Amino acid sequence: PCAFRYPRGEGVGVDLPDVGVPLEIGKGKIVKQADNDSGDIAILSYGTRLQESLKAAEMLEAQGYSVTVADARFAKPLDTNLIEQLAGSHKLLISIEEGAIGGFASMVLDHLARHDLLSNWLKFRPLYLPDNFIDHNAPNIMYDKAGLNAQGIVDTVNMALKA
Repeated sequence: PCAFRYPRGEGVGVDLPDVGVPLEIGKGKIVKQADNDSGDIAILSYGTRLQESLKAAEMLEAQGYSVTVADARFAKPLDTNLIEQLAGSHKLLISIEEGAIGGFASMVLDHLARHDLLSNWLKFRPLYLPDNFIDHNAPNIMYDKAGLNAQGIVDTVNMALKA
């Protein structure tokens, strides 16, 4: 069996090409590159939190940080080259997803650990849904409560960089 789940509400409008281009399976993409080669923060988004990640990047840049935002696009296969690129050129890597403990962030962390990418100066912080029952509500309210919004990303970054 197979199921597709589409979130309620409207999607974010994006320009579509006249002719569709197939996505390469297992390949993410950098949506916003940091101003310098070695950025302060990389945000790796999986799923619908990409627009909030871009908003957070703007907020963080206003605080003086250099930020890269990447769209993972796929959890399996995991784009390990993208993860290694982000880990090797940033001080802090944030992953954000609408999943729970044991999801995308766990796979990213496993890859970072197995390839000794946490030994140097890289900090990693995952953002995902809390491990408890979330009351039914409008999606944006649920995201706000879970900290899966731009301000939640900014708060996580500020806490991580102070530690």
